[in-house]
Amino acid sequence: MRISFSTSAFGPSDLRTRTAVLAWVCALIWNGFAIQSAGAEEPLGTGWPTYGGDPGGARYSVLSQITPANVERLEVAWTYHTGDIPGAHPEVTKTAFQATPILDGDTLYFCSPLSRAFALDAETGRERWVFDAAPRIEGDMTKTCRGVALWRGERSDPGIETPVCGARVFMGTIDARLVALDAETGAACADFGEGGRVDLRVGLGDVVPGEMYMTSPPTVIGDVVVTGAMIRDNFRMNAPGGVIRAFDVRTGALRWAFDPVPPGTPSLASEGGVRRFWRGTPNAWSIFSVDLERGLVFVPFGNPSPDFFGGHREGFDYYGSSVVALDGATGEARWRFQTVHHDLWDYDLASQPTLLEIEKNGLMIPALAQPTKMGHLFLLDRETGHPIYPVEERAVPQTDVPGETSAPTQPFPTFPRPLHPPRLRPEDAFGFTPYDRGACRDRIASLRNEGIFTPPSLGGSIQYPGVAGGSNWGGAAYDPGRRLLVLNQNFVAQVHTLIAREGGAEPRRAARHMGVSPQTGTPFLISQEVLVSPFGVPCVPTPWGSLMAISLETGEKVWEIPFGSTRDMVPFFPIGLNFGLPSMGGPIVTASGLVFIGASMDRYLRAFDVVSGELLWRGRLPAGGQATPMTYRSPRSGRQFVVIAAGGHGTLGTKSGDSVVAYSLPESLPESLPQSPSEPFPKASSR
Repeated sequence: MRISFSTSAFGPSDLRTRTAVLAWVCALIWNGFAIQSAGAEEPLGTGWPTYGGDPGGARYSVLSQITPANVERLEVAWTYHTGDIPGAHPEVTKTAFQATPILDGDTLYFCSPLSRAFALDAETGRERWVFDAAPRIEGDMTKTCRGVALWRGERSDPGIETPVCGARVFMGTIDARLVALDAETGAACADFGEGGRVDLRVGLGDVVPGEMYMTSPPTVIGDVVVTGAMIRDNFRMNAPGGVIRAFDVRTGALRWAFDPVPPGTPSLASEGGVRRFWRGTPNAWSIFSVDLERGLVFVPFGNPSPDFFGGHREGFDYYGSSVVALDGATGEARWRFQTVHHDLWDYDLASQPTLLEIEKNGLMIPALAQPTKMGHLFLLDRETGHPIYPVEERAVPQTDVPGETSAPTQPFPTFPRPLHPPRLRPEDAFGFTPYDRGACRDRIASLRNEGIFTPPSLGGSIQYPGVAGGSNWGGAAYDPGRRLLVLNQNFVAQVHTLIAREGGAEPRRAARHMGVSPQTGTPFLISQEVLVSPFGVPCVPTPWGSLMAISLETGEKVWEIPFGSTRDMVPFFPIGLNFGLPSMGGPIVTASGLVFIGASMDRYLRAFDVVSGELLWRGRLPAGGQATPMTYRSPRSGRQFVVIAAGGHGTLGTKSGDSVVAYSLPESLPESLPQSPSEPFPKASSR
């Protein structure tokens, strides 16, 4: 492996324009992913022991060495290269390096898209060990691994001469295995499963290669490690089920399983001593959160596959698009809150639930904030699942597709109000010229378009927001002192058209076409495309992406800015136009009042003032930063580091790479520095 050191960090100015690239926008979420880690007991806030910073996913650090006054002095401290890039394996064409490292002691742990785990010295970035899971390369989906989980415990049998693993690192692989590694050496834990591995396909029945695997860290609570999985979208009816399982951290034995079927559904009979699970159930691909005090695991579920036709579900989407509280010891469901009824839009819960406290009527309520792809932010009592503020069931457009039904109403939060525009009107059409604006206006007028929750149709329907959100797996960061929730949003529309299978089109992909997917077993194929002009530019008004802060005291936006520039989008045209572009990845916040976020398409890690939204600093990355950063204080030197994976996103089309980049202040920093000059964005958008 290679390590390079640099003292230069402040990249070129900002932003460029590549028009046709934005046809990508909704294809980027084509690969639904994610799940969370929660385990090590670092002093909360000074380290980063789990994927979300703490088990509740607040993405908050108490560190204040890096401040708004000195953040402009950040520089690259070290860079590590994993070697995992497209081309490293002949059968892999697309990868997405979306990992967020975790910290235990003075060691960083993370994974790469091709199922390799790494341990680095947190001070220097020097490699301590690498483990290659040697996965079978299966399927054509973008390969990713968002992170690992850590369990601190005693060795299985301290009395033996060569004891088995103590502290363990858990990682999912792209061939659907769960691996346990010795945190100290990187060796597979021989006492876990078979040679350190558990096969996650067991009990699921027929699984097509590449159809399911873990794309994000598992979740550790007590002495179990909890897993979900990505299930390939729109591939077939009766897909592998979305069972949530908990395995013994020492042995790999199945301790409990939550099969997300409607209450009263009988369990399937075991076969050959192996428990079987229902097929066609909702899966949980996103990041889990943990309430250690209450012993609860909060699971954000997706919808049953396929996404855009549900006439066959027969109630099997009872848990679909719901956040569910599971008992961490038994797997029993304590409560569920459904954010979309009978989801026909792929509006699965992509974001990790954020655990926080909300003051209402003089009382502090243990709460959960659930961002959604719709731009709805639900605030729930995490003990009961009840909304803290009123949620209204409102009438929504109804399907006219034969064999389909649609829910008569959908839930709408009233506090905060929806963060996404409710409808795209023909007069809202965007264009660089009268020609492309007119083409967009005519296209919008020609499609079924009744606002959010317009169902897919045979003639074509506008879905706005599209499957990328709103919010996605980057989720939100919470500043408890200022009671601000910071999150990035996408604003791009899609066109969804159901195609009768009899004489229908063959599944395909094209430049501005997300493709036609088979939805095998249903009467219809589904065509998905991004709503763009003849020039390949989104038809929706700018910004196409934003960063915002919501006050949980008032429910109002404190600020919202266009997020992401056009730099790096057209070769030989390095001009940065701050339109605000779709992003993938999420923010973190620090006690000193900073928001750090990569995520954008223009290869920058940025720092913003959490109070005003003012841009204070940006550092140029060697590749796309489609990952959520983390920060920690080095136990050795006391220096604060900010670390991000910069490896790009194959589906998003950002530059690929294999870098993990750490930033810090210079080792000899003057005690007083002037406030850094900012490059202010507008304080609020016109939305």
